[in-house]
Amino acid sequence: MARHDADTPDGEEYAVGPEDDQIAERLAAMSDEEADARAQALRSGLEDYELEDEDALLLDADGEPLDAPAHVAAPPVLAIIGRPNVGKSTLVNRITRSREAVVEDVPGVTRDRVSYDAEWNGTDFTIVDTGGWEKDARGIHRRVADQAELAVDEADAVVFVVDGTVGATAVDEAVVRMLRRKKKPVFLVANKVDSEAQMIEVHALWNLGLGRPYPVSAVHGTGTGDVLDAAVEAMPETAQHGGLVPSGGPRRVALVGRPNVGKSSMLNKLAGSDRVVVDPVAGTTIDPVDEHIELGGETWRFVDTAGIRRRQHMASGSEYYAMLRTQRAVDKAEVAVALLSVDEPISEQDVRIIQMAVDSGRALVLAYNKWDLLDDERRYYLEREVKRDLGHVTWAPRVNVSARTGWHKDKLAPALKTSLDNWERRIPTGKLNAFLGEIVAAHPHPVRGGKQPRILFATQPSSRPPKFVLFTTGFLDPGYRRFIQRRLRETFDFSGTPIEVSMRVRERRRKK
Repeated sequence: MARHDADTPDGEEYAVGPEDDQIAERLAAMSDEEADARAQALRSGLEDYELEDEDALLLDADGEPLDAPAHVAAPPVLAIIGRPNVGKSTLVNRITRSREAVVEDVPGVTRDRVSYDAEWNGTDFTIVDTGGWEKDARGIHRRVADQAELAVDEADAVVFVVDGTVGATAVDEAVVRMLRRKKKPVFLVANKVDSEAQMIEVHALWNLGLGRPYPVSAVHGTGTGDVLDAAVEAMPETAQHGGLVPSGGPRRVALVGRPNVGKSSMLNKLAGSDRVVVDPVAGTTIDPVDEHIELGGETWRFVDTAGIRRRQHMASGSEYYAMLRTQRAVDKAEVAVALLSVDEPISEQDVRIIQMAVDSGRALVLAYNKWDLLDDERRYYLEREVKRDLGHVTWAPRVNVSARTGWHKDKLAPALKTSLDNWERRIPTGKLNAFLGEIVAAHPHPVRGGKQPRILFATQPSSRPPKFVLFTTGFLDPGYRRFIQRRLRETFDFSGTPIEVSMRVRERRRKK
């Protein structure tokens, strides 16, 4: 595989001499007042240049970090359960007013219990979509049914969905017997009811002994308000199994990787239980699966995502929608843990998935799974592959783990914290401009066409990830920008996070 960005990827053509080692020392010795004074002088000099309205917003960007969120009780949980293909995921999408749950006209698309945030009439709650429950299922279908039953155990109320066009089946009656053992508030929903003519089957559902059946059309949205009114009234104010979570929610971690790399096994090992369905067949996970996990003395919200096996335009059906939801899960996350299987060569898919996380601006941790299966020969080739194919993310913390045994899983938390701390890092404007002054003095930009671009001023308008804007008198060579980016990493420690350095070329004002 060709090396990513092989032409001097980090500005290596600019030689680093002994004077570079002294830059950090000089910055450390410089007082904040001195650095701020120098930055203020540089900013005043910008008045001699043509600035746009957006420039003022960038220059006035607030650099104060946010306070840590307080902890609050977790919201109540409503589980959606039923046999396969009765429209559970469609109902979930209707309640959450989204298309987050994967829906396809094929039984068994949903396999894990998947949590989503929901709200009804001012009440926040968590809704859990489940796979189809079957009494005598075997193999992967048995594990799907087990996950659905676990969702009932952890829920505060249950919505039991049946197909209102066919009435109660033997499988539905088996579900009722299971629900009676759980002793949870249960609300019976007859889905796919679009006309009065179909109400005959709905009335017959009183015989299940669960009380009033609610006729609903999840596709069109009719009837959902009535069942939500009843469910919200029956649920407690907080989850009975939820505990405390930060008011902004736990830090969100997306587990990404190609199929069968061990994402679901890793989530199960971290959770200490069989939280998601694991099967040797690639592509078992379709919906992103959330789970609150205690790790390193902190609560994290891990999201197991579908394995990406091909380019998006080549996928179809549920695989295509699973890929879209994987991308959305990464966009919603704060940090991505990219799992790579060390017993196989690093593939183009691995590189593409890691690049997806970088392009989304997420903090990044590389987890090399199945380390317990690595021998000396494979280790030699692995290190060569890492250097060749992952040279563009050498800044990402690396953790060697085993999802099968749980080996080194405790090292994930420090790596996650490092990446997130640096993802949120802000450099004071004074220190940033003092740093650039030292860099430019030691390594001036080459003269091009008789002109030498100058850096007038720099600011960091935002973090998460850190973004820097350089006001210049001309375009900086790509190699010089990469050099500045590399020196920023080395001086201020941005390990674990992508950083962005952009330019705004401004011309001097014309004298009137």
